[in-house]
Amino acid sequence: MGAWRTEIGELFQIKLLRGFETAEALERERLRALMSARPFGVDDPSSRLITEQYARFPFLPDVERSSFGRFYEFRTYHLKPGGLPPTLAGWEQAIGPAHDYTRHLVINMYALDGSPRITHIWGFSSLEERAALRARHYAEGLWPPKGGPQQIARATSTICIPEAYSPLG
Repeated sequence: MGAWRTEIGELFQIKLLRGFETAEALERERLRALMSARPFGVDDPSSRLITEQYARFPFLPDVERSSFGRFYEFRTYHLKPGGLPPTLAGWEQAIGPAHDYTRHLVINMYALDGSPRITHIWGFSSLEERAALRARHYAEGLWPPKGGPQQIARATSTICIPEAYSPLG
């Protein structure tokens, strides 16, 4: 679905967004990657493999092959215990009113493994566009989703650029 290289944040990472038709297909691929010395054809001995399982927010559409711009932001919010239901509710209510901003949302997902967290991917033509849209929607009270920030225990943001072979780029 997408492949990006980190540009700002922890460097030398390739981030892949992949989709699977079934949970069984996801598990087969995860096992294949874990059992392989070169799961994606990478020969670098310093490489490491980290896999995470997510589900798309149920009220969001599937990811479509498209170009969202040159810069992609990966934001991960580690949530407080019990924070997922109010986060989902807040996002569902905010998506429509903040359309000029949320049309840049590639996907938002909640984790199926590990600590409670969400990861969302945004695409922008420039970092200036990102900053201007965020500032405007914050000033208008359309963003962030109501009740969402109160659920965040820790957050990270990484700026990436799409790989040449990425369907989202």
